[in-house]
Amino acid sequence: SEQGQAPASVARKLAALRALLRVQVELGLREDNPAELVGSPKRPQRLPRVLKPAEVAALLDRIPVTTPLEQRDRAMFELAYASGLRAEEIVSLEVESIDFDSELVRVEGKGGKTRLVPAGEHALKALRGYLERGRPALVLGPEATGGPLFLSKSGRRLSTSDVRRRLRTWSRQVQLVGGTSLVDAHPHALRHSFATHLLEGGADLRAIQELLGHATISTTQVYTRVESARLRAAYESAHPRA
Repeated sequence: SEQGQAPASVARKLAALRALLRVQVELGLREDNPAELVGSPKRPQRLPRVLKPAEVAALLDRIPVTTPLEQRDRAMFELAYASGLRAEEIVSLEVESIDFDSELVRVEGKGGKTRLVPAGEHALKALRGYLERGRPALVLGPEATGGPLFLSKSGRRLSTSDVRRRLRTWSRQVQLVGGTSLVDAHPHALRHSFATHLLEGGADLRAIQELLGHATISTTQVYTRVESARLRAAYESAHPRA
């Protein structure tokens, strides 16, 4: 701490030291673990980066659908925002994961837990266009009607780094065209925006927890702090005696 290292770095090194000494105690090389007596530094809680609805619209609406890769990207990010998906969940989707009749997407979340999440009208429309015109041009081999939902230009399943790179590319183009600040646009920002916009629209916190696939409600409660910060800022800017 005296060297000016960030609290997260100090906590990480302290955890490593605790683990090392704990193993030494288990092996009988020492009698105690003095690192257990050292308190971890308090790390500042950072609120998640949330895009405004107009920023999300500017991003998604400016992704064209003239080429197979553009159709894929439009469908992918429409779905990411519509259903609040993690990057890992996006790339793990199969063609069969989308149920157009029920307007649901079957998501394999953390810990192998499966959940069914609604997909909005815009996402389903983009997915239909991609499956009808975009994906057939990308698929290789006999699995034209099955397999991974989102494919690369070489016909393989996308990686999470592919998803992040493509979103970064489109967000930069939006900035060049409209000047909207989307420097921090990343798949998790779309997920954060999905949850925050639901909360702003009156959705129940428990429902948002289920949609996000959070194991505990405490993880979801971060979005109440985002909403409180937004309301506080609005109050301070608008109230004459704030």
